[in-house]
Amino acid sequence: QVQLVESGGGLVQAGGSLRLSCAASGRTFSNSAMGWFRQAPGKEREFVAAISWSGASRYYAASVKGRFTISRDNAKNTVYLQMNSLKPEDTAVYYCNAVAHPSLRPVGSWGQGTQVIVSS
Repeated sequence: QVQLVESGGGLVQAGGSLRLSCAASGRTFSNSAMGWFRQAPGKEREFVAAISWSGASRYYAASVKGRFTISRDNAKNTVYLQMNSLKPEDTAVYYCNAVAHPSLRPVGSWGQGTQVIVSS
């Protein structure tokens, strides 16, 4: 079982950038594909991005492709989400989780998430 702690959220103006981090504990992190998800107020949680255990494969939702970049550092048990050109519609609580590959469906327990607010 992987325990997850997200951080790096905050308030940013449209067009700005943020870098989210997800620190994972547990022996299986380096063997797990990892993903970022988000949940906006009144909406269901949705997939944002995922990365294979080696980092060789990356996947993005159409709404963030070209603006967000997912990466990982297995030595630090951490996965990152670099978010550029942020839009108000990116406002949400962002979560990371282990994901099944290739379905990219979340498979672990959720952390507390980190809030991102993008002002117009």
